[in-house]
Amino acid sequence: MNGPQAHWLADGRRLHLNHGPIDLIVEAFGETDECRAAYKQAVARFQTILIEVVEELPELRLPAFFLAPRNFAGPTARRMEAAVMPLAECFITPMAAVAGSVADEILGSMLAGRRLERAYVNNGGDCALHLGLSQSMMVAIAGTGNGMADRVTIRAEDGVRGVATSGWRGRSFSLGIADAVTVLAPTGAEADAAATLIANAVDLPGHPAIARAAARDLAPDSDLGEMLVTQSVGALAPGEIARALDNGLAVAEDFRRRGLIAASALFLAGEARISGSVSLAAPNKHKAKETAHA
Repeated sequence: MNGPQAHWLADGRRLHLNHGPIDLIVEAFGETDECRAAYKQAVARFQTILIEVVEELPELRLPAFFLAPRNFAGPTARRMEAAVMPLAECFITPMAAVAGSVADEILGSMLAGRRLERAYVNNGGDCALHLGLSQSMMVAIAGTGNGMADRVTIRAEDGVRGVATSGWRGRSFSLGIADAVTVLAPTGAEADAAATLIANAVDLPGHPAIARAAARDLAPDSDLGEMLVTQSVGALAPGEIARALDNGLAVAEDFRRRGLIAASALFLAGEARISGSVSLAAPNKHKAKETAHA
């Protein structure tokens, strides 16, 4: 595996950071000198972040326990553990928040001592956001359809600083059948962890049209072990789609009532459920220049 890589994308505005499984797109807005310094700080922090996480992987792959937080050494691992602790009444490991936690950590390094108007770190669709006073940012939403728009505007006053998407079609394993579940939350890590569990809950256990396999058979080191993860979803009746989405919505609404997330959007087979104030009412044909993709 090559070491940490950093280069500018063709537009000259966005920085691409890559190391092993971590693939980040970073963009900052503000005064030129402040942005330049923020990018430099991001590159410096990126040099060791994967190594730090890998050093604690054995413990990070173990389930979190609601009343027994662990004392991890690295700041990213601590973010991961903190994000899953409020959700640990059911099975979850800190790995459910790894992408969002890395995004949060890199964004935090960019903001240290800097004055930026806006910034984002996109880790494969899981994003950490910075919005200065009265600022806003448009975020692209995966999995939309059925006449719904593909992006949502987040304002500074909304308190949302993290956006994450999970589902069986994504890069990580899912226990459920959601095409996509996008969550808006106070941090990227919290959004990542919540999206994982909501997507798991969009499910029809035992349905013959759903093919599953043990996570360990697909990835021997998976934190999900022998748990069955979704490999394909066949044709579902309208009532079955509705039931699966409603199962996930119940979890999303519980998280929202508890103040763990701000909003979420759940998608399956062209149908959707919305929890909270996510404005996705109509197709948006105007591509925003400053858009983070979830």
